Amino acid sequence: MLLGILVVLCFIPTADVTENKILVAQHPLLIVANQTATLVCNYTYNGTGKEFRASLHKGTDSSVEVCFISWNTTKISSNSNKEFNCQGNHDKDKVIFNIWNMNANQTDIYFCKIEVMYPPPYVYNEKSNGTVIHVKETPTQIQEPQSAIPLWILASVIGILALYSMLITAVFINYWQKSKKNIYHQSDYMNMTARHPPYQKNKGYPSYAPTRDYTAYRSWQP
Repeated sequence: MLLGILVVLCFIPTADVTENKILVAQHPLLIVANQTATLVCNYTYNGTGKEFRASLHKGTDSSVEVCFISWNTTKISSNSNKEFNCQGNHDKDKVIFNIWNMNANQTDIYFCKIEVMYPPPYVYNEKSNGTVIHVKETPTQIQEPQSAIPLWILASVIGILALYSMLITAVFINYWQKSKKNIYHQSDYMNMTARHPPYQKNKGYPSYAPTRDYTAYRSWQP
């Protein structure tokens, strides 16, 4: 009786607990300093699936799907959430998600999800420990307002104005010097005009004629 039971047990198929199971491994921390992150999802799968889908999810509850990639033996397709710039690439035993133009508000924990879509049964991995992506703040650069006028045009205009100002100044100085010389000449001509001294008694003689002695014309008396 006991031998019969053992024979029956030998013909009962045993379930392989590792069949059609997907395991995912991620780096625990990823620091982003240049707004670009590369998250690698390493996975192992020992089933016979032919069509797969890999997706990246944000948040502790994985509520936001950032982007996904699906592939089979003939084609690959990818899509991204409109709030992210993300693209997935599939390699032999890993899926690489590239995210760019990230900001500090997107700092969170991210999970990779690998699914076997065909043939049945549908299989997906258990939730991994995830990767914390820490996006550093990008320092804002204050740009000085650029002048609407090119610098070389501005310099040319300033140079022309400076030259014009020098010419006007030179013409004015030359005119002033000539006017000053004419005033001096007119003053010298006026000083050469003959003038009569005041209180002149002998009006018939010029002021420089000597006074005659009329006593010489008197008759001589012994």
